[in-house]
Amino acid sequence: MKCGIVDVGSNTIRLSIYQWEGRQFKLLMNKKEMAGLAGYIRNGQLSDSGILVACRVLADFNALLDNFDICDIHVFGTASLRNITNTEEALDTIEAVTGIRIEVLSGADEAAFSFLGATVGGGAPASGLLADIGGGSTELVAYTNGSITSGCSLPMGSLSLFTRHVSGLFPTREERRAIRAQVEAELEQAKTRGIHSSHLIGVGGTFRAAAKLCNDLSGADSNNRLIPADEVRGLYKRLKHGDQTALRQILRSVPDRVHTILPGLVILNAVLKHYEVENLCVSTCGVREGYLLQRVMGVNGHV
Repeated sequence: MKCGIVDVGSNTIRLSIYQWEGRQFKLLMNKKEMAGLAGYIRNGQLSDSGILVACRVLADFNALLDNFDICDIHVFGTASLRNITNTEEALDTIEAVTGIRIEVLSGADEAAFSFLGATVGGGAPASGLLADIGGGSTELVAYTNGSITSGCSLPMGSLSLFTRHVSGLFPTREERRAIRAQVEAELEQAKTRGIHSSHLIGVGGTFRAAAKLCNDLSGADSNNRLIPADEVRGLYKRLKHGDQTALRQILRSVPDRVHTILPGLVILNAVLKHYEVENLCVSTCGVREGYLLQRVMGVNGHV
């Protein structure tokens, strides 16, 4: 069987097409649009322009699935639709225009789906910590012997921090301080506080971009997913000090994240410090795979 899973996020809207049977699945295609919905939030509401952007992307994805004769489509939203005051109005408008009803995940469900997707293939430490840094929220999950012991969703992400604090393309020293202060305050309130883990599983675009930049700058294999925490700290220092080699590498490797990479790295570095992380493993799977497994395939997970 084939299906399309659409993740309506704060920074990107992503379509993943899967073929699945029983408890096995295979990714056939990925497509993303840098919709930047967090940038359309005004006074806590997603603007009409932002709603129309979501409608356009979803209509395009639906047409693409029709071309492949795939009628099974599942669409969920995260912080982009969860952390606004006009959620129902936005959902009703999107459904009226596109015929698609979006399921808005709670922060707890998003964290659990990310964990299920990232750990389903095995190979992860039996106990540890997972972080999913998105455009509008950050999910943290502590687990022991493969089961979640605590988790939370924090209302901060790479794009929402950029939108709130940054006036130009790159944050100034004062803007970085403001971002760091918000991040540290949120981590102090996290339900996972007091936990220490030498290993971290990383999910989301900030982790993928950081790994790509670290690999490019160190000369490591481009497919390497095991990154020492010190390399991430070094990357952040180079970028915040305006290292031209590192900045040019952003434009070559992750140009669509040129404005969000520094805010995302502030979150990432704070997580590394807060939980005393020594190494991180960047997962190739996450919330979409967890949603597929639990909601579509009916695999028992931690949701």
